[in-house]
Amino acid sequence: MNAFTKWVEIISDFLWGLPIIILLIGGGMFLTIRLKFFQFRYMPHIFRQTFGKIMSKGSGDGTLTPFQATTSALASTMGAANIVGVPVAIALGGPGAIFWMWVVALIGIGTKYSEVVLGIKYREKNAAGNYVGGPMYYIKKGLGWKKIAYIFAFALMLEVMASTMVQSNSIATTLEGSFGLSPIITGIFVAILVGLISFGGIKAIGRVTERLIPSMVVIYILTALIIIGFHVDAVPAAFGLIFTHAFQPISAAGGFAGAGVAAAIRWGLARGLYSNEAGIGTAPIAHAAAVNSHPAKQGFWGVFEVVVDTLIVCTMTALVILTTGVWKVIDADNAANMVTEAYSTVFGASLGGIIISVVLFLFVITTIVVIIYYGEKQAEFLFGPNFSIVIRIAYIAAIIIGALGGLQFVWKFLDLLLAIVVIPNVIAVLFLSGQVRDITNDYFTNLYPTEKKQKKKS
Repeated sequence: MNAFTKWVEIISDFLWGLPIIILLIGGGMFLTIRLKFFQFRYMPHIFRQTFGKIMSKGSGDGTLTPFQATTSALASTMGAANIVGVPVAIALGGPGAIFWMWVVALIGIGTKYSEVVLGIKYREKNAAGNYVGGPMYYIKKGLGWKKIAYIFAFALMLEVMASTMVQSNSIATTLEGSFGLSPIITGIFVAILVGLISFGGIKAIGRVTERLIPSMVVIYILTALIIIGFHVDAVPAAFGLIFTHAFQPISAAGGFAGAGVAAAIRWGLARGLYSNEAGIGTAPIAHAAAVNSHPAKQGFWGVFEVVVDTLIVCTMTALVILTTGVWKVIDADNAANMVTEAYSTVFGASLGGIIISVVLFLFVITTIVVIIYYGEKQAEFLFGPNFSIVIRIAYIAAIIIGALGGLQFVWKFLDLLLAIVVIPNVIAVLFLSGQVRDITNDYFTNLYPTEKKQKKKS
């Protein structure tokens, strides 16, 4: 078993090195060019259609409002990585990593938008009358690659099992360290809470995420702004570090070991790619349920996701770390504690720890709820609606097992399974990009002029 898991790690490390980075960055650039840089040309319009219509119920067919579908998708991207992943990137790549995080987010918008558009185009109604969709549908129906669609679905179904355990363990470990709470108690509580929400179906998930995600984001951003406000004099220097050391090495200082430009690029790209999940193919599964009158309109909500997750929340985390100076004091091995330490400079160790623990707890709860839904949809696609209930129960059991740190050998398959999910999805999106281009052209040729006239009248 040790030899086998070692080979799994070697293959995973190889795939998540240059191959997937080239695929995601190259694919994102190809889509951005093919879509004529729409995310830059029409960003004000996209913001009006998303930030400006958060309370809109949308028009057309669907199960969830556009915003509910978006918050459901955001729930799987907004997690511990936004709070823990950014400091790790800074610790290993220096402040310049944040610049490259922004770059890859702007490029990734093309990928996320394309996934969502295809998710809407190829969605269908299931036996319960709800809209379902995602890569497995556009790979099967759009390209006729049935076997690849089944491989994608099976890999994602298993990946959710491993991911659920990891997420559960992260919150159990955090609460045990902060409050001395037993992991078994945390695991049972989370399992019950997730079970209650999950058995309500996608509508219940949409209602929960619609309330929790905005609240969590607002609380985190407001508390982060308070910390940045207390260190406002350091803000210009923080931005100076980000832009300067994106192109110049930075020397060691205190607990920081120093970093070259290559490290800044590597960790910035990794953080950007992992934080918004552009290319992973999970977002269109949630967005496929949205009430929608045109695929491009829901695609704009995919753009909204990247902006909120990476360009806003991850940037807030970076500024909290850089303005307080904790990145110079805490070494890379303990980088995950940087945000808590930064919060303690203003709120004190006790209150700062509580704020971060609560935010992390809510992030993890919503993440688990949504990824379980993703896993269920794969089971439904592969084996029918009855098996989706069986897999849901297995996922809920995995929450308790993960909280206790059990079956850790399963966790080692996480990156490999994710690679098996990402590669066929991105390749399929690239093959179907002509359809995305046509849908986008249709929107900006026929609907956009009308939207502009309505804006002028108002």
